[in-house]
Amino acid sequence: MSARQIRMAALLRREVSRFMKIKRQTLGAPLLETFLYISVFGAALGTRIDKLHGFDYVVFIVPGLIMMAWAMNAFSNNASSILQQKIQGAIHDQLSSPASPTELLLGFSLGGFLRGALVAGLTLAAAALLVDIPLEHPFVLVPALLLVGFFFAQLGVLVGVRAEQFDDISFYQTFILQPLIFLGGVFYSAALLPQPFETLTRFDPVYYMIGLVRYGFLGYSETSVALSLLLLTAATLALFLVNYRLFNRGYRLRA
Repeated sequence: MSARQIRMAALLRREVSRFMKIKRQTLGAPLLETFLYISVFGAALGTRIDKLHGFDYVVFIVPGLIMMAWAMNAFSNNASSILQQKIQGAIHDQLSSPASPTELLLGFSLGGFLRGALVAGLTLAAAALLVDIPLEHPFVLVPALLLVGFFFAQLGVLVGVRAEQFDDISFYQTFILQPLIFLGGVFYSAALLPQPFETLTRFDPVYYMIGLVRYGFLGYSETSVALSLLLLTAATLALFLVNYRLFNRGYRLRA
């Protein structure tokens, strides 16, 4: 292995070790949430709605739950990890180490990405025990999930760099991220909303991410799949470049 590969492996191992020490929070809580969402919404609304665009209601919401699990965990892991490193002062040692800004950024990013992927995989496995989930377009689903995971990992890095206390992260997560996800169509179809709510939903960027994942699983989409993939790729790349610049300058990282 090259020196760069060794540094990257060490950074990634630290991040994975950090979130695997709290398995109940990392693994237990998301699994419980999945069972609760499917049980409550499937029992309470599924019996009333029955079919949504030709799919059982509980099947219709599973792709959104998987995307939500990946997004929330990738974001929260990176935001809290970077802020914790800043508070402890450990980030200064990393910035003065031989690791380049790109290596540091990728190390943090991939840590949250892997946590999100792990929880999303467990969410899918838990959902598959309760309902039959189709897989219509894997060649759309895989890049969509990878882009979603990396986008929210980068978003977590950005918030972690800017945050000064854990309340800052809670603010972003509670008042911005969760509303965007819940109002993006996880539990409903925007096509069924009356105006002006249907139009307002289309201004929610998470709506298009959920649409991509839902199309990958179910083959149903309310938006242009190609355009959504293109815009998500551009947004993810732009966010990565912003974070790279912040790490390169040491913005709010250096004392």
